[in-house]
Amino acid sequence: MATQTLAERSKTLAPTGLTPLLTTAQLMALYGVSNWTVNEWVKRGCPVEPTAFRGRRFNPDAVRAWMAEQSAQPAA
Repeated sequence: MATQTLAERSKTLAPTGLTPLLTTAQLMALYGVSNWTVNEWVKRGCPVEPTAFRGRRFNPDAVRAWMAEQSAQPAA
């Protein structure tokens, strides 16, 4: 099976009401940030979906909502 883009996976899953989960690398590419930045986000409370194996996945909708919440809070 050929690799699908996020848009293609989202379209495939849309009828089920599911959202594709992203790997750390995919989240880094989506936001144009480094692995260090993603790790810092997780430390600050970015939502993570644990996996059965060593790894983590990110729900892009949950991350987007978390980021909006973070930008709405006044800087400390």
